[in-house]
Amino acid sequence: MRIAVFIIILVLAVLAAVALTGWVVYLLVKRYFDNQQKQQLLQMKMDERKETLHAVTPIRLQAYERMALFLERIAPGSLVLRCWQPGMDLKLLQGVMTKNIRDEWEHNLSQQVYLTPALWARIREAKDEMINMVNSSAVSLTEETDPTRLAATIFASVAQHSPCDEALEALSNEIHELFG
Repeated sequence: MRIAVFIIILVLAVLAAVALTGWVVYLLVKRYFDNQQKQQLLQMKMDERKETLHAVTPIRLQAYERMALFLERIAPGSLVLRCWQPGMDLKLLQGVMTKNIRDEWEHNLSQQVYLTPALWARIREAKDEMINMVNSSAVSLTEETDPTRLAATIFASVAQHSPCDEALEALSNEIHELFG
């Protein structure tokens, strides 16, 4: 009887050892496969991000180019040349220039999706400063003043402070930080 009890205890001890070993192996294998699955998911996300960046980068660069063009188009040199027509009076030139700036802005509003908020704010400030510069220059002159005098007043203001050049510099710096 003692031998039977001893054999039963020995069998139970062996079974417990096998069960414990099996449980440990199960946990190790489960952990291994869980880690493998996490690594595969991470790799898939990284591959997806690379594909997205590969697709978005040209669009984003195009947005930077369009905003550089916007700033060049609202700069006084090109703005005055594009807007001035012989026979215009001062108020008409002022109105055409401010409308042109606003139209250019509205045409490029969707580009904000691809720019950083700080750069977008800087470009918006440049646009607002140019409109204010045109309007304040016009207010400083009488209505009978030759419209070329308005252009000269704007050019004089820009000589002291050029919002478009400052925004272009910020745009260029951001491009170099992101893509350089």
